[in-house]
Amino acid sequence: QVLLVESGGGLVQAGGSLRLSCAASGRAVGTYFMGWFRQGPGKERDFVATISWNGSTTYYADSIKGRFTISGDNVKKTLDLQMNSLKPEDTAVYYCNARNLAVGYWGQGTQVTVSS
Repeated sequence: QVLLVESGGGLVQAGGSLRLSCAASGRAVGTYFMGWFRQGPGKERDFVATISWNGSTTYYADSIKGRFTISGDNVKKTLDLQMNSLKPEDTAVYYCNARNLAVGYWGQGTQVTVSS
């Protein structure tokens, strides 16, 4: 079982920045691929970014590439998402995700609202 707790969401004006954090705990959490997803109003949950715990592998959705940066601390077992140049279309609930080939876990989500 893996427990994921997100923090750092809030309200920001377009062009602003926010940093999301996810604290991960549980058995063998260091063996999972970690990532961020988001679900906008009336939309499906979409992939944002993913990273391996050693930081050697990262992938980003095209919609946020160059604006968001994912990072992880393998000692503290924390996962961050630095979001810059935010746009109103980035408004969503952001979820932390831990997964392997067999199972996936989700956090409770944190709301990000970008005003125009």
